[in-house]
Amino acid sequence: MSNSDQSGRYQAHILEQTWQKRWAEKNLFRVSEDPKKPKYYLLEMFPYPSGRIHMGHVRNYTIGDAVARWLRMRGFNVLHPMGWDAFGMPAENAALAHNIHPARWTYENIDYMRAQLKRLGFSYDWSRELATCDPSYYRWEQLVFVKMWEKGLVYRKQALVNWCDRCQTVLANEQVVDGVCWRCDEPVKQKRLFGYFFKITQYAEELLQCLEDLPGWPERVLTMQRNWIGKSYGARILFALEGRDESVEVFTTRADTLMGATFVSLAPEHPLVDILSRNTPQEQEVRAFVDKVKRQTHAERADEKQKEGVFLGAWALHPLTGARMPVYAANFVLMDYGAGAVMAVPAHDQRDFEFARAYNLPLAEVIAGPEGERDPAAVTVAYTEYGTLVNSGEFTGLTSRQALAAVPDKLSALGLGGRTVNYRLRDWGISRQRYWGTPIPMIHCPACGLLPTPEKDLPVVLPLEAEIPATGGSPLPGLESWVKTSCPRCGQEARRETDTMDTFVESSWYFIRYACPDYDRGIADQRADYWMPVDQYIGGIEHAVLHLLYSRFFSKVLRDLNILPNLNEPFVNLLTQGMVIKDGAKMSKSKGNAVDPNDLITRYGADTVRLFSLFAAPPEKDLEWSDNGVEGASRFLNRLWRVVNSVVEAGGDKISAYQGGEELSPPLKELYAKIHETVKKAGDDLQNRFQFNTVIAAVMELLNLVSLTEQNPEVKSHPAALAVLRLAAETAAILISPMAPHIADELWRRLGHDGYLIDQPWPEHNPEALTRDEKTVVVQIGGKVRGKLLMSSGADEDELKAAALADSKVRSHLEGQNIVKIMVIRDKLVNIVLEGK
Repeated sequence: MSNSDQSGRYQAHILEQTWQKRWAEKNLFRVSEDPKKPKYYLLEMFPYPSGRIHMGHVRNYTIGDAVARWLRMRGFNVLHPMGWDAFGMPAENAALAHNIHPARWTYENIDYMRAQLKRLGFSYDWSRELATCDPSYYRWEQLVFVKMWEKGLVYRKQALVNWCDRCQTVLANEQVVDGVCWRCDEPVKQKRLFGYFFKITQYAEELLQCLEDLPGWPERVLTMQRNWIGKSYGARILFALEGRDESVEVFTTRADTLMGATFVSLAPEHPLVDILSRNTPQEQEVRAFVDKVKRQTHAERADEKQKEGVFLGAWALHPLTGARMPVYAANFVLMDYGAGAVMAVPAHDQRDFEFARAYNLPLAEVIAGPEGERDPAAVTVAYTEYGTLVNSGEFTGLTSRQALAAVPDKLSALGLGGRTVNYRLRDWGISRQRYWGTPIPMIHCPACGLLPTPEKDLPVVLPLEAEIPATGGSPLPGLESWVKTSCPRCGQEARRETDTMDTFVESSWYFIRYACPDYDRGIADQRADYWMPVDQYIGGIEHAVLHLLYSRFFSKVLRDLNILPNLNEPFVNLLTQGMVIKDGAKMSKSKGNAVDPNDLITRYGADTVRLFSLFAAPPEKDLEWSDNGVEGASRFLNRLWRVVNSVVEAGGDKISAYQGGEELSPPLKELYAKIHETVKKAGDDLQNRFQFNTVIAAVMELLNLVSLTEQNPEVKSHPAALAVLRLAAETAAILISPMAPHIADELWRRLGHDGYLIDQPWPEHNPEALTRDEKTVVVQIGGKVRGKLLMSSGADEDELKAAALADSKVRSHLEGQNIVKIMVIRDKLVNIVLEGK
């Protein structure tokens, strides 16, 4: 069947539909375990089924598809699956906006987006497709939850949580970005709720140390994870409370400044704030302050200009001197760092300094810099550097470095603290007060308390008969037919948990399920041992902390639960592709600068869209949108079509490609060398972080030389000319096939081949073909040898003169001299005669 009209024009749409049908009929991309081949698991981060793919999707998935095709041609057994991150709030919002059930909205979108991905010719094994909203998927997530509960890796408590009013749900710390909700940009508030937490902090040190085992990850991502885990060495210090049994525990990285502490600051959410202010003259003022802070966002509390606090009517005692220190609640102290309490050293911490000035609290200078101790009356800013201790009792004269060890050791001897390590990372709150998510498999029994759902009763299926309230929020608490159940221990009436899991739980293990999506007796079978870990993961930098950190944690949990005992890290290599930029901003509907991939495919065809996505920038860099660039990609494919077809029309499909042996004329020898140069460059550039843009550029250069060679009269009469041209045409089709597979397969067929290029071996260059005939040419000045040039055999007189005069050694002998003449003996000598020599 022809994919061009009678004039041989390139018709992308007909051609692409034809080849996509053939690939599907052949099940070309279906893969199974094969111990005879090296495995390679290639995965792009799966999409949320929002209804339409955008150019960011196209770029991400085109990069992955090109890599998958290239690796398969190199002999790897490639797993390249696709699925849907299908739970989440957008489905609920759509249900409210369009009066449609979230399930229907989600599955209709999946159908549409699947068709879009197939239209782009991506080589996915669709037999492994999954959707996280399917009970056959999340039943295993619930099972893991139960096993984590039994192992003590999940707990429920009342805690101060991040709350988004617009989304009507809790957010994990990682989902609060600059004080606002990561999804809707609503300012985040603090709210006290019961919820379930994963003990990710139990893995903090391992998560940190194992970053050293990920050389295939970008350093930027590794740094972001290190900073989020936030390991810091310091001291734990206990401040006794005057007249009370309780004490205040603080963590500090500056134990050398302890002797300068003059007051203690607590986070407004700290449990002691209520206890210490109760039945004091300050009680009402404290409550008003705490209520005010609850209404503030993280960003407002971090504002350097708004240091506010209130005295709690209580006094702490300095652990070494016994001095009385007032205890304040302060808005800049956060519960999610240290113990939610700070020893305030106003002379050596700028926040404490500003707070002390605002509330007329004393300063005590205990660290002297190179210029010596400062006059307390003249201090206008905190001295925050290390130095030498002054006014510090037995520690006076020590350097800060020495005191960082000496002070905690003293505290340890007194039973009032000691050296410790702190992590910024907090346990992962996974409870969400939304409907469209995985039900948390727990049961509340009045007699037996909180119990996990028995394994035999899993999955706890999300009831599809629920209707989303017009005001938002979850309908589950009011759905009595679903909430009522029986206690698995005593049999009495009990109630189901109505919170659902954070959708990041589903995406923390989906890559494992792709290995065995049909397994119905557990989360994974031995096929996961064959495929895992993922060899190459591709996705956006915005997932550096959230998804990637959670996935690493979940993999270690599955290891420790003996579900996947050999799995330690889920992703060997990570590529964070750049954004698609248009008009100076990230392409998006909200900015009005989005380009619909469907429009481009309709106008140019899938191969053009794919080629532009790969050619416009290296994968890790931002892609600047260019209409001219898309046109250029289309012109290149049309040119490729014409060049290869010209070889076919000359009879190139009837003969074998040139394999060496027969002597070639200089133009053909140059083309033959160029073919192998291009093969070598393509292999090297793809091996080096998938530089598809330079591979495409190299194929363009090859086509340029093919056109020039065809037009050379000397070539037409050479008996090997057509065989060399055929080799060039075949090479161009093979090298471009991972990026533009439809046209490549068609050109391969037109050159007389059967089958598919994805099953062809990736070409290897012939080193001998790259060897050019070269001669060493001596350069003389005044009869003395002043240099040597390595030149192509047969280089003409002008080339030799120019090369000699450009040589740095030769030029150094010509400074201030006048050249009389230059004599040339081709392939041997350049003799420069100077005036007066």
